[in-house]
Amino acid sequence: MSERDTDIEFDFFDEPETEEATERVRTPRRPPPRGPRRPVRPPAGLIPMLRLAGLIAFVILAVVLLVVLARGCSSSSKHAKYENYVTDVRGIAGRSAEIGKQLNATLAATGIKESQLEAKIKGYAAQEQQEVAQARDINPPGPLRIEHDHLIEVLQLRASALSRLADAFRQTATARNATTSGRLIADQARLLVASDVNWDFYFKEPTQRELERLNIRDIGGVPDSNIFPNPDLASTQAMMVVWQRVHGAATGGTAGGKHGSALGAVKALPDGKTLVAGASASDNEITASTDLAFQVTVEDSGDFQEFNVGVTLTIQKSPKPIVLRKKIPVINAGETKTVTFTNINLNGLFGLPTTIKVDIEPVPGETTTTNNSAEYRVIFSLG
Repeated sequence: MSERDTDIEFDFFDEPETEEATERVRTPRRPPPRGPRRPVRPPAGLIPMLRLAGLIAFVILAVVLLVVLARGCSSSSKHAKYENYVTDVRGIAGRSAEIGKQLNATLAATGIKESQLEAKIKGYAAQEQQEVAQARDINPPGPLRIEHDHLIEVLQLRASALSRLADAFRQTATARNATTSGRLIADQARLLVASDVNWDFYFKEPTQRELERLNIRDIGGVPDSNIFPNPDLASTQAMMVVWQRVHGAATGGTAGGKHGSALGAVKALPDGKTLVAGASASDNEITASTDLAFQVTVEDSGDFQEFNVGVTLTIQKSPKPIVLRKKIPVINAGETKTVTFTNINLNGLFGLPTTIKVDIEPVPGETTTTNNSAEYRVIFSLG
């Protein structure tokens, strides 16, 4: 056998196993065990990024909450500061107005001597100066500093005017000219009237606007204060009568005469119809309108100046009558003044006869009151 033949035989026996034989000897694969699958892990750099994003979101939320909380606390603090300020001012306003009431009663008093009058007014001036000190101790909210300065100026004007008023009575104690004396006293009284105007114009109104701008509406509003509630008393004529009364008491004189008030004409406006007491309702027919008002005339029928004369108008109506009240601050002897009653609700009164009654409150010392009231039968029509 040749070498070539030998090679062929080796090639024959060295051939690879067939595919069928290979499949027989291949080890079968086992199925994977049953149970929970292990989670697929994210890429290695994603977890730190998620943690960082969560931290940033938490910080942003915390900052937002802190800002909201800070604003809420700031708003609450601002509200409390304005409320405390208005409360402090309300106390001053009330005490100053009370001084005015005492002054009015003193000027209207009968039998008071001039030395007593001066002493009382000087005492009022000292009390008002204490209110100036109280106002200066108040720390107002920043936006109201200018208004608060005006408040202090108003109180200082009141204290100064009261002191000057006392001096005016002292200077005229031995005077003989009633008109000159009344003019000097009235000049000081008008300073008190001016202080009431300034309180409204320079303090109350601008302060109220600031509160409304800040939407602070639940603290009761800015208080009013009037130290001279009877502006008519600041006239030369009125103060001349006060001086004469006080001057007579100071020199030991006695003022003779009587106190009295009398009811004059009662008119229905705007028609100007004069009501007649004792007439029938048809004779006193009144045309109703949105402008309906009643004008009552009052006369000082005595020999003295009178203060705070009360006038009441009553319209009978079921189930409850309409009752309206007014006051005449000051009226001189022999003088006539009118008061007007408005805003009258006539619902339920049309076409039905009813009664209107007018009463004038008796003044101190008045003995004759038969001319202080009257009743009128009326009927309201639509025209």
